[in-house]
Amino acid sequence: MSEENKIRFAVVGAGHIGKRHAEMIRRENEAELVAMVDVRTAKECHAEEFNVPFFSTMEELLAANIEIDVVNICTPNGLHAEQAITALEAKKHVVCEKPMGLSKESCEKVLFKALQEAKQVFCVMQNRYSPPSEWIKSIITEGKLGEIFMVQLNCFWNRDEQYYKAGGWKGTEELDGGTLFTQFSHFIDIMYWLFGDIDNIQGKFADFTHKELTDFEDSGFVSFDFINGGMGSINYSTAIAHQNLESSMTIIGKNGSVKIGGQYMNEVEVCTISNYNMSELKVSNPANDYGPYKGSAANHNYVISNVIDTLKGRTSATTNALEGMKVVEIIERIYKVRNESMNR
Repeated sequence: MSEENKIRFAVVGAGHIGKRHAEMIRRENEAELVAMVDVRTAKECHAEEFNVPFFSTMEELLAANIEIDVVNICTPNGLHAEQAITALEAKKHVVCEKPMGLSKESCEKVLFKALQEAKQVFCVMQNRYSPPSEWIKSIITEGKLGEIFMVQLNCFWNRDEQYYKAGGWKGTEELDGGTLFTQFSHFIDIMYWLFGDIDNIQGKFADFTHKELTDFEDSGFVSFDFINGGMGSINYSTAIAHQNLESSMTIIGKNGSVKIGGQYMNEVEVCTISNYNMSELKVSNPANDYGPYKGSAANHNYVISNVIDTLKGRTSATTNALEGMKVVEIIERIYKVRNESMNR
């Protein structure tokens, strides 16, 4: 493909996820990586292999004489909304890593700016592409389970003092935002994608092993009602010793039950649905590997491909800005309950 027909990407933030974005862009025939940005040098980020202009701020990037179509925001959570707006003001499309912001208000500003500038905002929720997620979406959309009675989301991971390094952004209220934003927003997104919004939120929260490491809780039990019917719960913790334990979703419906489990919600463990025979699914991608830690499924290749196809008019965004905002709003409402309970 000729260079002028390629979608040109600049990646802001050259940590683990930023470099994954850069690599996925490089692998696409219809994409070109044209620049990277980080407050550290390319050498400090181990990003010299990408061999593109490297800037220390977004302002430097946007002032440079480089043609850019899309800016990928891969920085600490608390910077996402502000940097997305900066990119939109410069007439660039945006790919924003989760979460889109740390408040509904900040996300609304991004959404408004995108509408003003007639630009797309793609929110990275790559777990939607995993075979079990695609399968359960079809099951729910087609009504195979019938009326939904109960949904339980369990997310039990290990994050310790090696992860929350002193002086880093992880664990801070301002830049991290909380366990549900950084570790588990992908799974809340899947729940919202399948069942819609929630109401009547109640919860119990604790900080078992992170009192000296983070500004927020490490564990919680949260219950709620789905506006579309049925009730649900999220049980989560990063206080698990040694390694991630599980990320699972159990769905109880009138016509049967389903459990998607494994460490990263990457296996269908139970499927008992009346008059339904499950076919074999594609193999899931492995989890993102951050050295001693594992994250959600490594499906960023599908995200970049979707951006290209959308901008070329072949499809629509897998996770749009409104959906990204709704996930943030759900977490913000859960944290309002947390704050109220901890201030009693």
